[in-house]
Amino acid sequence: MKCPACNSENADTHKFCTECGTPLPRACPSCGAPNAAGARFCGQCGTALAVTAERPVAVRVQSRPSEAERRQLTVMFCDLVGSTDMSTRMDPEDLRDLLTAYQDSCRGVIARYDGFIARYMGDGILVYFGYPQAHEDDGERAIRAGLGIVEAVGKLKLRPDVELRVRIGIATGLVVVGDIVGEGAAEERAVLGETPNLAARLQSLAEPDTIIVSPATRRLVEGRFWFIDRGEHVLKGIPAPVRAWRVGAESSTDGRFAADLLSRQPILGRAQEVATVQDRWRRARSGDGQVVLVSGEAGIGKSRLVEAMVTAARQEPHQFIHFACSPYHAGSPLYPFIRVMERACAFTDGMDEARRLVGLRDFIARNLAEQADALPVLANILGVPLPKDAPRLPGSPARVKQRTLELLGAILERQSARQPLLMLFEDAHWCDPTSLELLGRLVPRIPGHAFLLLLTFRPGMTVPWLGQPNVMVIHLARPLSW
Repeated sequence: MKCPACNSENADTHKFCTECGTPLPRACPSCGAPNAAGARFCGQCGTALAVTAERPVAVRVQSRPSEAERRQLTVMFCDLVGSTDMSTRMDPEDLRDLLTAYQDSCRGVIARYDGFIARYMGDGILVYFGYPQAHEDDGERAIRAGLGIVEAVGKLKLRPDVELRVRIGIATGLVVVGDIVGEGAAEERAVLGETPNLAARLQSLAEPDTIIVSPATRRLVEGRFWFIDRGEHVLKGIPAPVRAWRVGAESSTDGRFAADLLSRQPILGRAQEVATVQDRWRRARSGDGQVVLVSGEAGIGKSRLVEAMVTAARQEPHQFIHFACSPYHAGSPLYPFIRVMERACAFTDGMDEARRLVGLRDFIARNLAEQADALPVLANILGVPLPKDAPRLPGSPARVKQRTLELLGAILERQSARQPLLMLFEDAHWCDPTSLELLGRLVPRIPGHAFLLLLTFRPGMTVPWLGQPNVMVIHLARPLSW
């Protein structure tokens, strides 16, 4: 189409001349007759025409006010392995269904750990932990989400000829986050800094179904997971070589009390509280069991106070059992007790069912030999399959639950009969209801045993045992001195 002003050739789809900007004639969509650029109706057939503006008008767009802020962020980059190969041998609609199932699976896991999906990039997913909502354990949340994604995606069996696997990179660092970029469907919160790029580069180092993390992320979760050193790597866009760490198994040491590797320096500013707990421990050792509840906000020093007590107790023979609650398992019945039972039965990752059954039988022989239903009841909560000739569970679900709580309580009481028992129950504000019910059964029985229950929690948790004999509360209201 020729421009009526400068005679330049323009594509038929253009509305304005690409040389001079003059409005171009419009062809009638009904009869095809040419019409002047400003015509409202076709001069040949009368069909209504869309009106073209006289000339494009430059509009000054007011920029959005900046909402950016500087903060520490943990970034995850997840990529589907082999998607390019899939695209060459799958029907596009089948590929779309597969990618949708993959993204839905990842989204469910990410939501469970309060991650924020910043962007879907084909088969890649960019996720923030620490924005918009920050948590004290965002690094741990990111790794747990990564492990969950590997497991969930591995379970997707959409086609017999396709096995879905992922690679994941995680990095932590300071960024500027919050400015809105793009418009409409492309609108997103931008993150500026090295961290997103580092997470993407680390992902490229990962083998299928593995997670690679940065040194900063590893430091945040040290003691809670095992890591494999992958050495230093020169990464594109990163100025200095970066040491990469592959996530192994979750550490068998539960809880922040042990995992944070607290200092063994003398504790300062808590002399009264330490003396109080030590006095209760002396009473418990003599057979007058005690319950000490330690309440305080996050970071105020509950774990450090408990560490001082545990360190002092090592001077005399006793047993120590550590139960750790987790925000990720607050809905899992008896989670802290099951973790302790797995250690007591010497279960390890990857152990086959036969060896797990042997470990459970050995534990029962040492602790509950006379309880005929101990094997099926404990095997039930530990997920250990039993042979066909093994005893069956005792009746209804309600009866099974009752026997489970009775047997777990009996195990603890028998331990205290052998040696004074110091039982730490950490972060009870994250405790599941069934474990709290078990503690509620146990607390009234403690006074008759050489037993000290030391329980930590944050304000806001309702503790139903206040006012019972031998139960006291320590409220920590000021930061701990080191």
